[in-house]
Amino acid sequence: MAGKILILDDVATNRIVMKVRLAAAGYHPAMAADPATAAALTRAEAPDLALVDLGLSGADVLALIAGWRADPATRHLPVIALTASADPMLRARAFDAGADEVLVKPVDDQTLLALIRSVMRRRSLREAFASAASGGLPLAAMAEPATEFQRPARVALICARPETALRLRRDLSARGNLSPVALTADEALMDDGRRGPPPEAFVIEADLAMAGGGLRLMSELQSRPATRHAAFVMLLSGATAVAPAMAYDLGAHDLITGETPAAELGLRLDRVIARKRADDRLRALVQDGLRLAVIDPLTGLHNRRYAVARLAAIAEDAARRSGTFAVMIVDLDRFKSVNDRWGHAAGDAVLVEVAARLGHALRQGDLLARIGGEEFLAALPGTGLAEARVIAERLCHVIKEQPVTLPCGTAIGVTVSVGLAIGSGHELRETAERVRETVDRADRALLDAKSAGRNKVTISLTAA
Repeated sequence: MAGKILILDDVATNRIVMKVRLAAAGYHPAMAADPATAAALTRAEAPDLALVDLGLSGADVLALIAGWRADPATRHLPVIALTASADPMLRARAFDAGADEVLVKPVDDQTLLALIRSVMRRRSLREAFASAASGGLPLAAMAEPATEFQRPARVALICARPETALRLRRDLSARGNLSPVALTADEALMDDGRRGPPPEAFVIEADLAMAGGGLRLMSELQSRPATRHAAFVMLLSGATAVAPAMAYDLGAHDLITGETPAAELGLRLDRVIARKRADDRLRALVQDGLRLAVIDPLTGLHNRRYAVARLAAIAEDAARRSGTFAVMIVDLDRFKSVNDRWGHAAGDAVLVEVAARLGHALRQGDLLARIGGEEFLAALPGTGLAEARVIAERLCHVIKEQPVTLPCGTAIGVTVSVGLAIGSGHELRETAERVRETVDRADRALLDAKSAGRNKVTISLTAA
């Protein structure tokens, strides 16, 4: 996985050795001997990841990390900190400053490279979501959401021995922002989210029932809709045969041991949960964007873009079944006079009410879309001429039978004209051509309905 990696280390031999290791793995390293140089390189090179050694100038490095987190341009830069000190307070300060991971040296090459791959994958996914959510703006342009109340995060603790899970639950319960619960593997797999929100994070012991059983459980949970986006922290015991590199490559977001202090475990969970929630927000933005791309904002109906794709699917299904489908073009009669006499706000109110009535008059599974100013398209799968004609007449009736009440209180009578055409799955032409021809026939039938006096249904001669 190609990417630029900034190496910050105040020992020249360490920088050179790390540069060789990363270059051999296909990365593009840039080296800095002090925080000031690292800051300048960050601005010039825009690295994808920073690998920093706390070294002798730990306080300056921590200040650099905090500065990166405070700068919108580098807020999401992944930072892996290395330290020769086993002092848990130093690791805690590094996490507080904004480090994504803190490793105690010596670190074997395979573990470090697996961690880098894991971090880079998450960064790539986040950038893809951010780009989609922002319409192609760079990640730095994505504003952070306003601070809001966050519910305590539910954390599932799944361990080989119940006493281990109980100890972790006791340690984490003191943190008001976490809601730990001890579960068995079977209970975690049975939790589909219907009885409440699923866990946002899992702490899973690597060896459950058998060596590597925790990794298999993690893979299974990652395949399920309710838990696929959760954060996963693997608990490695000293006797486990599970390699840290394997855990990272299989999707673990973080690794801990039985000796990890409770305070540090809390900080690590805070970090992975915060990142998970940020990714959830981006994912929701993308989903909202996709939904809005096919929805008419005024009426809430599908728009022309969606209607074309859905109509093609209906036509293809008719071809597979050698059946038929119906297409109606529904147009409000003399709608311009509504806008001219009562204003565009009144016209919008009429459109919203007409859309609602049309939707209620159609069957479940039928398509209704707004395809123009006052023009709607209805598509009825598996429907022949006789049934479609009855439904089209019903559409005219439900619009005419009751006036539309405007926001000002005035009630006005509204009618619609309907052009109806039947599409056949027996034809050998391409789907797009069949759909286009059927819609064209319905459109011509609508013009005939307008010419014949409006407020009526006209059927395409070819369809009849």
